[in-house]
Amino acid sequence: MSHLLILGGTGRTGIHVLKEAAERGHHVRALVRNPDSVQAPAGVELIQGTPSNIDDIRKAAGGTEAVISALNNSRASDNPWAKPLSPPLFMTDATRNTLTVMQEEGIHRIVVTSTMGAGDDWARINPVFRALIKVSNLKAGFDDHHGVDRLLRASDVDWTLARAVALSDKPMSGALRAAEAGTEKPGARINRGDLARFLLDTLEKDTWIRKAPLVWNAQG
Repeated sequence: MSHLLILGGTGRTGIHVLKEAAERGHHVRALVRNPDSVQAPAGVELIQGTPSNIDDIRKAAGGTEAVISALNNSRASDNPWAKPLSPPLFMTDATRNTLTVMQEEGIHRIVVTSTMGAGDDWARINPVFRALIKVSNLKAGFDDHHGVDRLLRASDVDWTLARAVALSDKPMSGALRAAEAGTEKPGARINRGDLARFLLDTLEKDTWIRKAPLVWNAQG
């Protein structure tokens, strides 16, 4: 059992992370903008604040042993041209703040949701999709993921970047695969609940340290 700080716990993936962590018996603390609007699982402690504010992270991180970040650079919808809702480099700035607080608190482990095509995986994705990213509002999110990737690789913490393929809201399937980019052909999608399970498995088992595996559902 660990004391965990979860960032992005109110998002579509983050709410699965909160549930999974609580069900596994972890002491869970989540930093959220409006605790009154969150239906958190029993036992989850909600701390009001935003990861854009380093003092809010300090307030939430005290006494925790590891961090899971399910933050995202949001748009008004999943449409590639939908209006961005997050500030530019929201995840990058939040990660910089988090790493600073981790150093202050002596926290060494962080697991972060990322995406296929981030960082050194950019050259491996389909050229047509790369072109779409460059001309649409997907670019802001990818620029942000690239920034997070650079910060973690330059840090001295034990990080894992879970590079999800296309995310799905389907029920958990249990059939999960993870591999370093270039070693296996990934599937097309991953269910958010299964991604949350991978994040907790990685944290609990101390696997994929300082690595960025692609993660996908092997079936369905």
